[in-house]
Amino acid sequence: MLTLYSYPPLFGVADNNGYGLKVFAFLRLAGVPFRHEHIFDASKAPRGQLPYIVDGTDTVGDSETILAWLTRKYRLSIDASLTPQQRTQNLLITRMLDDLYWVMSYSRCKDERYWHLFRDALKREHPALTDEGLLKAKEYNAQRYYYQGIGRFDPDAAMARGLADLAAIAALIPQQGYVHGDTPTAIDAGLYGFIANIYFYDIETPLKQFVVAHDNIVRHCRAIHSAVSA
Repeated sequence: MLTLYSYPPLFGVADNNGYGLKVFAFLRLAGVPFRHEHIFDASKAPRGQLPYIVDGTDTVGDSETILAWLTRKYRLSIDASLTPQQRTQNLLITRMLDDLYWVMSYSRCKDERYWHLFRDALKREHPALTDEGLLKAKEYNAQRYYYQGIGRFDPDAAMARGLADLAAIAALIPQQGYVHGDTPTAIDAGLYGFIANIYFYDIETPLKQFVVAHDNIVRHCRAIHSAVSA
């Protein structure tokens, strides 16, 4: 059976990383049977990054590559009815979520207002983690943020970037249904992967405050959460 390898759960979501949760939600929405293995060590993953899948002799990494590979192999119809314009919109949303990822990660591991809350939640739900190991991860992420660019922002400036991304998302998600109609598609799984990792967290960042204040985002997130958690 296909196996998804991704980071462990936190605050009731199946993966504390937006990309892994996106693949998890896609698999559930598309009806593909799979096993879910939670790991912290990404050293065996393609490019050293989670998530990745193993299906027989095939190993596939990168969330977008995984979704495309699954769609081809299993002839999935989840996005079959999308127009070229909708597919272009999906690409733009996906790239914006890439930007939001860095702000979310920064808020957890670099912003000292919230780091201790994220650290303590990880230790509470995953007791095998140590202060030493988490501090090393924090320092490693600080290097990633610096070279990516977000680490050169002060916390409020970084947060403002994420809030701008969320404002665009708020304008895209309808009051009823999903991004492209009455049935969820892959982009709804992608949005859920990131929004759920804000909304369900018991950490009151400005990102969460924005999400909670927008009923359409909350409704969409909870609808996908119910669909993939059943």
